[in-house]
Amino acid sequence: MDVSQAVIERLTANGIETVFGIPGKQTLPLNEAIGTRDDIRFVVARHETAVSHEAWGYAETSGKIAATAVIPGPGDMNAMNGLKNALNDCTPMIHIAVETDPEIRGGDGIHETPPNTYDNVVKENLLVEHPESTIAVLEEAIAIAETQPKGPVRIGIPKNFLKMDVPLATPAEYSRESVSGVAARDVEAAAESLVAADDPVIVAGGGVRTAAAGDELRRVADRLGAPVVTTYKGKGVLPDGDGGYVAGSLSGSASPELLELLATADAALAVGTDFDAVATRAWDVDVPETLVHVTLEPDDLGTGYEPTVGIVADAAAALSSLEDALADREVDANDAVDRASAVREATSDRLEDLRVSSPPITSVSALETARAAIPDEAVVAVDAGGFRVWGLNVFEAAGPRSYVNPGSWATMGTGLPSGIGAKLANPDDDVVVLTGDGGLMMCVHELHTAVSEGLPLTVVVFVNEDYAIISDDAGRNYDLSNGEYQWTNAPIDFSTLATSLGMRAEHAETPAEIEETLASAIEADEPVLIEVPTDPREPQASDWMSE
Repeated sequence: MDVSQAVIERLTANGIETVFGIPGKQTLPLNEAIGTRDDIRFVVARHETAVSHEAWGYAETSGKIAATAVIPGPGDMNAMNGLKNALNDCTPMIHIAVETDPEIRGGDGIHETPPNTYDNVVKENLLVEHPESTIAVLEEAIAIAETQPKGPVRIGIPKNFLKMDVPLATPAEYSRESVSGVAARDVEAAAESLVAADDPVIVAGGGVRTAAAGDELRRVADRLGAPVVTTYKGKGVLPDGDGGYVAGSLSGSASPELLELLATADAALAVGTDFDAVATRAWDVDVPETLVHVTLEPDDLGTGYEPTVGIVADAAAALSSLEDALADREVDANDAVDRASAVREATSDRLEDLRVSSPPITSVSALETARAAIPDEAVVAVDAGGFRVWGLNVFEAAGPRSYVNPGSWATMGTGLPSGIGAKLANPDDDVVVLTGDGGLMMCVHELHTAVSEGLPLTVVVFVNEDYAIISDDAGRNYDLSNGEYQWTNAPIDFSTLATSLGMRAEHAETPAEIEETLASAIEADEPVLIEVPTDPREPQASDWMSE
């Protein structure tokens, strides 16, 4: 068995069923090996940046590891954007980079880049130095990617190794255990701090979703009478909406009522979050002085906020231990649901003037209508951009794996690729992509990938013909016009563009039309694009919500 066949066999042995990539001369041995099997699929993207975003969406919505394979140099460097996104989001991924042959390394061979170029965009960067060790190094890479905190791991394999037939070392067995157990002393201290509070609050991050700890979170919230505030990556760990524990999402557009809930609480339990500078506005958001912080990364403790009690543990284990510790303590709990509902209602009241039914409609109207039309069990992939900022306030996530959006990396152009990955990971579920026209144009080529792969997903593109957040800042804070980065002089007909790529296209301008076309598109057994014009003059979410 040659090395390329052994690589693919090792991927499938680890449950990896999908490899995203763009074939090149260097990757053809891997493609050939995949072609001999029926238990793994190679998905051909149209740009390497989309390759890593597709794998990210696959893993984010399934919890399973995905793989990518690219050529050296341009392929590897284009994929860096998605690798960094996955690193920030702790998303497991195996990135197979076919390397320059060792004998010409350093001689500017075609597409050559120094392997250490990628050190800072992955959890670990491994290089296969000898063909005999390829499978052993690959197994190590997969174990590292799957060990919490999870993340993308790059493995560089020289092209000339792939076709060699050499004795391959048997891989070692690697534990996926990271931090185990929870320090009893810390749990006791945390319980004492929290039960003493009259108005506690919980901040839940992506670590809760990774640990599948939604049930534990809900029980602790109920026991403490603590409403839940989610981060970008925590959105969906508990369902948003009426009757729930979630007050809203912490972001640059969070309402004053949500920020007040945090600021006036007398204790906070932060679990599965690193308190990154994006969600906390560079740590300008006030949190209670009494702070219990649960994280897998020791370096997170004290970043931005000093914890009263720091717990280095898995979110599920910590919440379960805390639940046990609270069971024997008397807790004078408020109603978490009522407190959360009061914040949601106040946030909703701020949006009333933006709910319009006549064209051009606002992002608020478009997103609320889309939410009502999309089944709760569908997977929703959301791009970055101005509409996403509105969506953090108005689009309700229905569950931990049903809503995917980039976290602190906040890169645009992820929506469509991540939706493609989500559909491949969840073939029996409806998948809906929400994107802006700016974000879609950064990955528009992937409409063709969806068509060529025969993926029945729905792409909703909100069109305002502007990089509106940037234009707004340009006109407000710089000597530039308020519409500096519009392209109204060169409008894009997305319906015609999608049709030219073999995709069914629809146009909807009112809430009623959005609801009708979305229902039809979701029921269709084909990829569909829905073009929704939105008001280019609407206010930006961060401005409107702060007034």
